[in-house]
Amino acid sequence: MTAATSNVPAIAWSRPAATAALSITLVLLPSVRASASLGGDVSSVQADQARLQGAVMPMTNSGSYNIHEMRAASGIIVREYVSPAGKVFAVTWQGPSLPDLRQLLGDYFAPYTQAAQAARKTRAGHGPVRIETSAFVVEQSGHPRAFTGRAYIPQLMPALVLPQAIR
Repeated sequence: MTAATSNVPAIAWSRPAATAALSITLVLLPSVRASASLGGDVSSVQADQARLQGAVMPMTNSGSYNIHEMRAASGIIVREYVSPAGKVFAVTWQGPSLPDLRQLLGDYFAPYTQAAQAARKTRAGHGPVRIETSAFVVEQSGHPRAFTGRAYIPQLMPALVLPQAIR
């Protein structure tokens, strides 16, 4: 059966109607994260590289995990630690400015910001910040032109890997 002889009526779309339909479809589709980062799959490393607009250094294999390092033109260095199961169990960063923590922390960003806001209310002054929950740990310190930090998920860390190895 050809389109000319089909019993299905043709729909004539105006440009505004097509745009509205596409917009509604995109809103109703389940959200697909461009990068899962912390807690996500190894595939998130490529998305993070694109977001950082950085060069990927050769992967390092420690035996228990792989380290994917990215260096942005801005001077920020990000390392993503990937378990043998293909999960990003930790990320670290250092550089002259903070990287996009929403990107690096992924689904852990919202709980991190809530915990950080609560911690700010109880601590005096400036200095290193450590947020530890039952699900993740985030540590960061620094000042303009010298920021460092790390985040990890203890439950996803390979056996015998200690937090001190995440640097």
